Amino acid sequence: MWTTIVLLTLSNVFMTFAWYGHLKHKAILTLPVAILISWLIAFVEYCFQVPANRIGSDSGFSTPQLKILQEVITLAVFSVFSVWYLNERPRWNDVVGFLFILGAVYFVFAFDAPKTSPERPVAARAAELPGG
Repeated sequence: MWTTIVLLTLSNVFMTFAWYGHLKHKAILTLPVAILISWLIAFVEYCFQVPANRIGSDSGFSTPQLKILQEVITLAVFSVFSVWYLNERPRWNDVVGFLFILGAVYFVFAFDAPKTSPERPVAARAAELPGG
């Protein structure tokens, strides 16, 4: 579990810089250069994200759990980045929106549903239903 969280956090640090880091340098970076630099940073992000999802899936996280976990980590990383790197403070409504997303975490993790077996994908089960 912790390996997944650490890898997702590292992934999100790189992705946040790829998506938002260029905003601090708009005056000196042309759009094509910003896109190229962001794409190169995003490649590093994928080197953490893909293993994080594989390890998380193998550890018992469902796909929706991995996604909501990634979103919460993204918000945490973005909040620090926004204040530290971009010198932007969150507004009260930003904080409320983030809290609603934290509420989503509760609903995704609180009610544990059985995982879909990879040996029998949803399409295979659907074909077995009457009229399928």
